[in-house]
Amino acid sequence: MNDTTTDPTYAVASRQGTRPHNADATAVRRLGEKTAAALVDGIGSTPEVAECSRLLAQVAARVGVRRGVLAGLLAAAELVADGDPDGEDAVAVLAVTRPGKTTRIAWVGDARAYGWDGTRLRRYTTDHTVGQQLRVNGVPVELAEQHDNWIRTSLGCAVVATVYTVEIPAGELVVLTSDGVHDALAPDVLEALIRDHADDPQALTDTLVGAVVEDDDGDRDDATAVVGAPRPSG
Repeated sequence: MNDTTTDPTYAVASRQGTRPHNADATAVRRLGEKTAAALVDGIGSTPEVAECSRLLAQVAARVGVRRGVLAGLLAAAELVADGDPDGEDAVAVLAVTRPGKTTRIAWVGDARAYGWDGTRLRRYTTDHTVGQQLRVNGVPVELAEQHDNWIRTSLGCAVVATVYTVEIPAGELVVLTSDGVHDALAPDVLEALIRDHADDPQALTDTLVGAVVEDDDGDRDDATAVVGAPRPSG
């Protein structure tokens, strides 16, 4: 059976920031009862990075829906794992769902996955950044947050040991975001928006990316969200 791009349970929205190109990309693929959704955030803002992000998202979703989330991200990683420090690179998160089953998540870098159970928003991923590493080692938050933009692990250097996986319980709304969304919106604002629009995935994705505003310097990052509503089994 061929995989297709149509799946009414997933919604996608992306908004270019103030840089020349939108380096975020998404892909959704369905195969039988399984659906894979990939969100890729390219590092940089050039035509080559934007094109590469689109390709990485397609590869991750196409392989992920057939072989699982770990295989999907590692397959995408092979496209940029040439060791060229000037080459294209990205961070990514990949979700694979089945009706009535847990959602499998794999990620690398600071792309995130959240789950909404109707009452509480929970973040299921941990950013692979220098700032997060410093927090874990007891460095004061004020100092650690100065290093949150330093990515420790990207697709370009991803291996089995550095691609983390987690499961989101069946029935939870799945929300994937690029850092242009979750870095710009305070956690309580993010949760409030999800609470208000959880019944309409497309309205939720549109609202999340639309809520991002320019910072004090007039900059705004590319903002992308993917939302998957749970499908009942049977």
